[in-house]
Amino acid sequence: MEHLWAPWRMEYIELVDDDPGCVFCRAWESGAQQAEMYVIHRGSAAFVLLNKFPYVSGHLMVAPARHCGDLGALTGEEALEVHRLTTTALGVLAETMAPHGYNLGWNLGRVAGAGIVDHVHLHVVPRWAGDTNFMPVLADVKVMPQHLEETRARLAAAWPGSQ
Repeated sequence: MEHLWAPWRMEYIELVDDDPGCVFCRAWESGAQQAEMYVIHRGSAAFVLLNKFPYVSGHLMVAPARHCGDLGALTGEEALEVHRLTTTALGVLAETMAPHGYNLGWNLGRVAGAGIVDHVHLHVVPRWAGDTNFMPVLADVKVMPQHLEETRARLAAAWPGSQ
């Protein structure tokens, strides 16, 4: 039997329920360290960041700046900005990574797949023909063709108004 290693998963497994505070709030407040938190763009009421434990390269999340665990409690301004940033993210991903499609989704509640339940966020997952393979099925391993830091740098540089 051949062993397939995915050591990055251990960080997620260890942090998923024990991480003090909120990763989204820390990312929003990161200031000069926004590259370390994988923040791509900050709006006035919402922001875009890479998923540190992505399904595929370019897996983004769009979250309101305010800590809020109830989608229905977002203000109109917050909801609108989340969706405007999502639309922009689709354009930036199309320009930089040329995916063939996208999955967009809200995981609301632990049983619905939310790893972080107290701060709502929208997942933007680029998809390519043939991007699914046997690795997740056989070994709970995902093959990532690009490092998060490179993905963040490319997307941040292509974000409208970033130059």
